Amino acid sequence: MKKTISLTLAVMMTASALTACSSDGKVAGNASPQPSGNVKKAPVKFSMLYPTTVSTGYHTRVPDLNKDKWILKLEELTNTDLDVKVVEDAKFGVMFASNDIPDVVGSIGGPGSKSMSGSVENGVFMPLDELLKQNGPNLLKVVPKAAWDSVSYEGKIYGVPEFLSNPSRRSTYIRTDLLEKAGLQAPKTVDEFLNVLRAFKKMGVENPYQMRENFKYADVILGAFDVLPYKDQFELVNGQVVPKFFDVENVQKALTTYKMMYDEGLIPKEFATITSTDFTKSIESGKAGIWSQNASGLPGYRTKAQQAVPGAKIDIIPSPKGPEGKGGYFYYAPVIRSFFVNKNVKQETAAGIIKMFDWMVSQEAETFFTFGIEGDTYTKDSSGKITYKFPTTKEETDEEGFRSGTMWAVHDSTYNKPRLLLNEDGKATLKAFDEVLSKEGLAGIGFYPDLSSFAKFPDLAAPQPDVGPKIIIDHMIKMIYGKEPITDWPKVIEEYKAKGGNEIIKEATERWNKKQGAIMIDINK
Repeated sequence: MKKTISLTLAVMMTASALTACSSDGKVAGNASPQPSGNVKKAPVKFSMLYPTTVSTGYHTRVPDLNKDKWILKLEELTNTDLDVKVVEDAKFGVMFASNDIPDVVGSIGGPGSKSMSGSVENGVFMPLDELLKQNGPNLLKVVPKAAWDSVSYEGKIYGVPEFLSNPSRRSTYIRTDLLEKAGLQAPKTVDEFLNVLRAFKKMGVENPYQMRENFKYADVILGAFDVLPYKDQFELVNGQVVPKFFDVENVQKALTTYKMMYDEGLIPKEFATITSTDFTKSIESGKAGIWSQNASGLPGYRTKAQQAVPGAKIDIIPSPKGPEGKGGYFYYAPVIRSFFVNKNVKQETAAGIIKMFDWMVSQEAETFFTFGIEGDTYTKDSSGKITYKFPTTKEETDEEGFRSGTMWAVHDSTYNKPRLLLNEDGKATLKAFDEVLSKEGLAGIGFYPDLSSFAKFPDLAAPQPDVGPKIIIDHMIKMIYGKEPITDWPKVIEEYKAKGGNEIIKEATERWNKKQGAIMIDINK
């Protein structure tokens, strides 16, 4: 009976609608049709390039990314029609040379990155300030000022960033089971740190503190004395912007501490040649007592260490503080990736692009990129609790990485909170970020784009964000090995200046004074 009534009403309503319209489609009595509020707008159509640093992974195994289920679902959720490509950023030069530039180009880093080839400065992409004001209210609300500054050029915003709300990423790990066995508390100062290492040495721990070549992930002591030699670790001293390793007194204290650790066997004798592979093997096999690493690696380290040493317990602790009360590691640049809009894109399309990015910082987007599609990769009960199908194979892991990493163009990459909350190790990682990393780290001045003098004097420039200039690292290693006196550090600074450092300091100071891409990265500001 109900079906009959419903069908009759439907027929009557259809008939009424037909008689209200004339044969040319216009509404009777009106000059033009009135669109319904429920009529869906046509999808915004544009091409988009995602950057990558690798030539392997999920995107290489998919015959046509534009028919991939994750891209199709993204189009459905954002009312877009995408033409997607994933390209290694090292190959961007070919794209710019051919002038075959997609509507949206993503870059690892900011507008001054090497892969962007000066394209922003040369007017290839459009400024986004007005588009963001009109179409990106959520972006303007959640993206930190430091991130906007990093994607700006001459006072205008050119990129939409994948950002870090907390640029403190590195942390100090410890084998808590060894600490408990030694009957000691977690060290708070450099002296307490050394005492714990000595206790681990007596207990037979092979590498009380796990060092590595170039001080990479082995810079906890340099951090305690606030003399990290990295490109974002400049400071203003007597009107000049200089590298922190110009602080002679504290560099000498840090090197003296490292030499003590070396002489006492608290670090590996061959620390200057230990590769990342050997570094990781030592930790995962249970041979290390304390080490430095990104906090996001906690779940993996716990799993592998327990497999190697049943009963092993690993935690993240506050980094030891030096005499000035400082400690921790460098702050990462506030931008992971940036997405730029081709200047030739129509304004209506550009508005749709910004709206898509604005959606990416929503809760709906977070659920999609984190867990995928309901009924496929996750289920949700009546209370809203999500049960996620964690990847178990390399292929599944790559697929998850593509969806939650590559595809999720704009969001806070500090951590993925919903995923971390699904298990205890994830919760411990979240706690470390919120309670430890948020309270430590070393502010510094960085330059975006890089100082032009860095390219002119490569031995004086940091080759990576967390590796110091070759000339500086070489001298530090020689001093720890006892091949050069630590008291010669002032001579190292003079050598640096003479070989091009004076020009670097001059440019850095000018950029800082003129506020030209010189940014103070500070978690407290």
